[in-house]
Amino acid sequence: MTNFQRARSEEQREIRRQAVLDTTATMLEEMPAGAVSLNELSRRVGLAKSNVLRYFESREAILLELLDRAWRQWIADLPALLDAGIDQAASVERRTEQFAAAVARSLAERRILCDLLSSQAGVLEHNVSAEVAARYKRAAVANVAATATLAGRYLPELGEDAPQLTAAMIMAIGAVWTHAHPSEAMLAAYQADPSLTAFKPDFVTALHDMLATLTAGTIARSSC
Repeated sequence: MTNFQRARSEEQREIRRQAVLDTTATMLEEMPAGAVSLNELSRRVGLAKSNVLRYFESREAILLELLDRAWRQWIADLPALLDAGIDQAASVERRTEQFAAAVARSLAERRILCDLLSSQAGVLEHNVSAEVAARYKRAAVANVAATATLAGRYLPELGEDAPQLTAAMIMAIGAVWTHAHPSEAMLAAYQADPSLTAFKPDFVTALHDMLATLTAGTIARSSC
């Protein structure tokens, strides 16, 4: 284990915090969020668990910060993908389908983001203080607003309802990811009875369908 000295300055503390975040990010490349443990993280980063908890109050606090990081990176990458995937001269119906398809495809390779989104409300927002919860939620609200701005650029028909759509999109991403990645027991059940596989959707296809329905419905309601 690396022998870290106690950080004496804010700069040193920030270095330690980044080491914890970067090590956890590496773990997420190897395993789902539910498998990340403080014991293994402490071993990899070279700090006693008590020292890790000097910088983050819990495992969930670390993962919430990484969720915000992954979410902001997705938003930064999304404009180029939407530009390439949406014909702004097309009908609103066509743009709705193109928007849903582009968003779904953009998430296909972002396993960590989708995994963390699927865990945020049921797991990650628990075992944290009100201060950490509020800080994360403020970041999430800003991320939803940024996504809404992008959605409105390609679908101005959304009007003032764009934030409601993007908030629903985020919930849909987590839900579809969970159902598209069942447990080992459920996979065994599917193998034993192939008729059950209707309940194991393809992530991109199912997400595309759900986002298209949400978007079309939001536009229809906003025009009422």
